Amino acid sequence: MPSLSPVIAEIRLAVRTALAELPEGSTVIVGLSGGADSLALTAATVFEGRSRRIQVLSLTVDHGLQEGSSLIASTAAVAAEGVGVDDALQTRVEVDRSSGAGIEAAARDARYAALAGVARAEGAAAVLLGHTLDDQAETVLLGLARGSGATSLQGMAPMREDEDGLRWIRPLLGVRRETTRAFCTASALDFWDDPHNLDERFARVRARETVLPVLEAELGPGIAEALARTAEQLREDAAAFDEMIHETIEDIVEHAEAGISVSVAALAANPAALRNRIIRLVVDSEFGVSLTRAQTLEVARLVTDWSGQGPIDLPGCSAARRGGQVVFAARD
Repeated sequence: MPSLSPVIAEIRLAVRTALAELPEGSTVIVGLSGGADSLALTAATVFEGRSRRIQVLSLTVDHGLQEGSSLIASTAAVAAEGVGVDDALQTRVEVDRSSGAGIEAAARDARYAALAGVARAEGAAAVLLGHTLDDQAETVLLGLARGSGATSLQGMAPMREDEDGLRWIRPLLGVRRETTRAFCTASALDFWDDPHNLDERFARVRARETVLPVLEAELGPGIAEALARTAEQLREDAAAFDEMIHETIEDIVEHAEAGISVSVAALAANPAALRNRIIRLVVDSEFGVSLTRAQTLEVARLVTDWSGQGPIDLPGCSAARRGGQVVFAARD
């Protein structure tokens, strides 16, 4: 018997480890663009799923952003059928080009909504995404450039679970992009190279093609791995913080008219990092709003630098100090 290619073995092991958390006989949806990362993930998921009777469906989302996008989606579906998926699904989405978040973010939102909808319609336990270690490194680097704090620097989670129990799993976050391409070559799989991945209008492309190579050249090899390790360590820290916050909130938060209130004394007794996280979590949980750092610090001043200032207008709510409480109330 010929020996198994090391790149095939590496990706199959990563997928096997990820699938081990799912019940035997589950259904999973693999997000398939037709590129090397998602095609390697699809092939490995089909192979590893057989022994556990896992039904593997692929979903190719046509964003309609490129000429010939429907043909690209159809080709990806044919490739999925070639590696043995139980069903190769396709869908077309409308991307909101007027979105202030940019075309990349709008396309991502539309794609994730399509994946979630199909997963729930098919009763899937999980959606598998083909992000690699390189994608993680780029995400952390872009978060660092934006100065958006530890939450952004955590990068993408290997697994997260929605409120309804649907899992989003990224089995390849420890695998280099070059390994997925080598997997496809070793498996005789033809993959698609998205021209957008070389379009320097996009910040992620500039990070990939220009910034990371310069960092590797000037600081030495291993930058991508170091950035990915940073994300992993910050996720561990965040998990510990979240546990502390939820334990703390039970004792210091009370329901108020049209909103919620938090004890000033309790907030003041906590270190700044924990106090700011409590403020962000309270507002997000009650009003579904993510505060910026500037907004969070302004609210914190009601605790640490109180001089009689009036209510603070926030997205969807206001914050005001009333006696020994900071009261968050919905805005009319």
